[in-house]
Amino acid sequence: MVAMLDKPGLALSIIFGAAVLVFGGAPYLALMLFFLMLAIFVTKYGYYEKKEMGIYEHDRSWENVLSNGLIPAICAVLSPIVGPMPYIASVAAVTSDKFASELGVLSGEPISLDGFKRVKPGTSGAVSTLGFIMSLCGAALIGISAIFLFGVSPTAALLITLAGFAGSIIDTLFGVLEERGLGTKGTTNIICSIAGAIIGLYIK
Repeated sequence: MVAMLDKPGLALSIIFGAAVLVFGGAPYLALMLFFLMLAIFVTKYGYYEKKEMGIYEHDRSWENVLSNGLIPAICAVLSPIVGPMPYIASVAAVTSDKFASELGVLSGEPISLDGFKRVKPGTSGAVSTLGFIMSLCGAALIGISAIFLFGVSPTAALLITLAGFAGSIIDTLFGVLEERGLGTKGTTNIICSIAGAIIGLYIK
């Protein structure tokens, strides 16, 4: 992921990582690093197809780091008060969205929720069957990892998976507004992670 970040993005990721480690601890940082590893994999997967479609993104800026890492970092800072679940669920949400957006584009033309018409891959507010499946898989990987890193129960891991998936769905809904010029990819990513964190507050 370091190689995919510009210098401001790298600096911000180090700040977020330090905050996560100091206020959360090693399991929190390990979960964040696991997300970064998954993000690298799904971003590079299908490289040639994505490049041909003109939607491959290699270099990531500080805006991308901010939109994906701000809410999890805040949740880590607040973890002594709210516990680990909001943090875990927010990471599950951004992972779910990452899987949906990076892998779902490989299924052909998705259907836009704005008018339910076929649109080009990479269009915000659009869905595909593969995108839904990959979204669930991404969230599930975070839920499963939470069993080993945080000692959560299988039931809690399932709820984390659903929370992450819900965050991705909310991201897609706000993506419709993004396509209409209301907001950006960054704002929808933040909303996605906020949704996951809020749901995480109610996971025990």
